[in-house]
Amino acid sequence: MTNRRWRPLIFSGLAVLVIWAVAVSGYTYAKHSRMTAEKIKAYADSVSLNQLTGTARAQAIRRLADMLNALSPEERRRVRLERLTWAWLDQMTEDEKASFIDATMPTGFKQMLTSFEQLPDDKRRHAIDDAVRRLREAQTKMAAESDVSGTNGPPVLSPELQAKIRTIGLQTFYSESSAQTKAELAPVLEELQRVMESGRPFRGR
Repeated sequence: MTNRRWRPLIFSGLAVLVIWAVAVSGYTYAKHSRMTAEKIKAYADSVSLNQLTGTARAQAIRRLADMLNALSPEERRRVRLERLTWAWLDQMTEDEKASFIDATMPTGFKQMLTSFEQLPDDKRRHAIDDAVRRLREAQTKMAAESDVSGTNGPPVLSPELQAKIRTIGLQTFYSESSAQTKAELAPVLEELQRVMESGRPFRGR
């Protein structure tokens, strides 16, 4: 009788242990399978793009693009700001660069550009300033976490590019830019998309 009375409790306890074990295993797997900036750097450093040709070269570039697209927004920002893929970009042809940039820009990017250009001049200026400010803050934070004084890498957007964007418009400037310039603009454009998606530029219209 006693065994029968305790049997449901024992089974319930075992079930809880099994569920807990599955949950821990799932968390551990997700943690190790999650794409990170370190994994992209390791992959980029382990492959010499100049030694690849044909299908192998195209597959390597496609894999790097897929890895970049699998990053979280924070890790993606880090890869962009630290220019972890630039060593490869320097080895790509212009056509490869253009395809890589197109493949790694976020979904809805072109729609964002159209919406941005429809904003009044002052709101466009404030949106760009907001995006640049957020990137500088992220850059400073990354430098502090790495125990490096100052900021890592070049300015998030040079004064020259800011002036050109404000003179001829972001959409026109982007469409007429080289792949190298688009790569330089990428972190600002992705941050600008986050600013636009937050709705801040549309408030108070």
